[in-house]
Amino acid sequence: MTGMSGTGKSTVLAELARRGHRVVDTDDPGWIVATPDGAEPTWDLERVSALLAGHRAGRLFVAGCVANQGTLYDRFDAVVLLSAPLDVLLARVADRANPFGRRPEDRARIAADLAEVEPLLRAGADHELVTTQPLEAVVAALEDIAADPVP
Repeated sequence: MTGMSGTGKSTVLAELARRGHRVVDTDDPGWIVATPDGAEPTWDLERVSALLAGHRAGRLFVAGCVANQGTLYDRFDAVVLLSAPLDVLLARVADRANPFGRRPEDRARIAADLAEVEPLLRAGADHELVTTQPLEAVVAALEDIAADPVP
């Protein structure tokens, strides 16, 4: 799963985990490395590749949004974009534990990323789920996609 800040990636992962699925939030420590210029976070490709190679049973749901994620898209059964309108994203980031999104410059970054980055994510995704629908519906749709990932 991928998507802009506030689309619900972490919330969806928590519900998938509650339902017994294996989940990895690549925002957690150890999955992301900084680029030499520090401009954009990237996945530790070696670690994510090892995760994917080592997964054998059940469903594995991985969430993240980094500059180099497309490098590994061919290793996933499906790439799902979670999306929501800007006003929803901004309301969600204002109320979450993660401090990103509370400062005016963060909110401006979210708006800019929605306009510039989300179209790129959409172009690389196999599926898109709008997360303004109830959490249960989003999670059920992800489970359906995992059961039959071909778009």
